Amino acid sequence: MITPGSSTYAFLVAGHLDDHWAAWLDDFMIIRNLDGSTTLTGTVTDQAHLHGILAHLRDSGATLLSVNLVDHDPAGPRRG
Repeated sequence: MITPGSSTYAFLVAGHLDDHWAAWLDDFMIIRNLDGSTTLTGTVTDQAHLHGILAHLRDSGATLLSVNLVDHDPAGPRRG
């Protein structure tokens, strides 16, 4: 279950990422796929967090293949 207003995302990257990524990604699940790619799945608290993950992947030189929204809780904070 995700926290209110957060979303679960799956990031697919080329290559097998090693275990040092687990510490940076906190509670993200790292799955090394048979095709040589890696799937990173976990809770993203807000858009700033999402952009931070994307920036870290970019800065690390990881090749991002896809980003998929897995689950979303729309009961987060309301604006306006």
